[in-house]
Amino acid sequence: MVLLALIWGGSFLAIRTALDEIGPLTSVLFRTGIAAAVLWPLILWRRIALPRGWRIWSALLVMGLLNNVIPFSLIAWGQLHIPTGLTSIFNATTAIFGVVVAAMVFADERLTPRKAIGVGLGFAGVVTAIGPSALLTLDLTSAAQLAVIAGTLSYALAAAWARIHLKGLAPLAAATGMLTSSTAVMIPLTLLTEGVPSPDMAPATWAGILYYALIATALAYLIFYRVLAMAGSGNTMLVTLLIPPVAITLGALVRGEALAPSAYVGLGLLAFGLSVLDGRLYRRAVRV
Repeated sequence: MVLLALIWGGSFLAIRTALDEIGPLTSVLFRTGIAAAVLWPLILWRRIALPRGWRIWSALLVMGLLNNVIPFSLIAWGQLHIPTGLTSIFNATTAIFGVVVAAMVFADERLTPRKAIGVGLGFAGVVTAIGPSALLTLDLTSAAQLAVIAGTLSYALAAAWARIHLKGLAPLAAATGMLTSSTAVMIPLTLLTEGVPSPDMAPATWAGILYYALIATALAYLIFYRVLAMAGSGNTMLVTLLIPPVAITLGALVRGEALAPSAYVGLGLLAFGLSVLDGRLYRRAVRV
């Protein structure tokens, strides 16, 4: 989990570095396209059964939209206007939205009082990190923050969609099919809005692209499914709390970014909310 947090924490800096030279949609196209190109040979080498039939590919297309196209694009655009560390804090709300969406969709994921308290604390943390005054005015900064949060909601919807429509599909096949579908959507979308990507970019831009495509997407998916199998979904959810310190530190060291005190207070409330959702601290307190 620490390795996964380090990888994903570094991805925020890598994406922001690439955005100095390329547009948000181009960054997403590189991310999904390169990652898919790397995973396909792995699928063939391991002889994993490929998805067949229009129904499963339709489900993978929707998964690609919810888990890649929409959140990657919104978060990348948001990073143009807010610090990488703040983006990573908002990214942790994925777990909060995940609980709410699951409670609305699945009978076995009802919103218990404990979960409701955790969700409330989490949203309080988000409001604190944004800053209540920013909610009263709509400028580029506040719009960017809301865009990142909307991206995390899309992640939560993707998790519910995967549980319903992708059951029984091998994780590597699901990830490869999803990234391939995402790339098919991003190619025309990027060409129509940002034009043909130029290969003539600075070494730092290419380094950022290759990092978030190869390491933070292709490799991270493989590690994520391994952690999920070993530690369970509850433990894996806590990875989102390990990511912000990495992203905040890298943003400060490399780009000289500084966050307002309210961002750290918001992260603390969000962390408390996630710990309540996880439930283990509560159960230990009851036993004591």
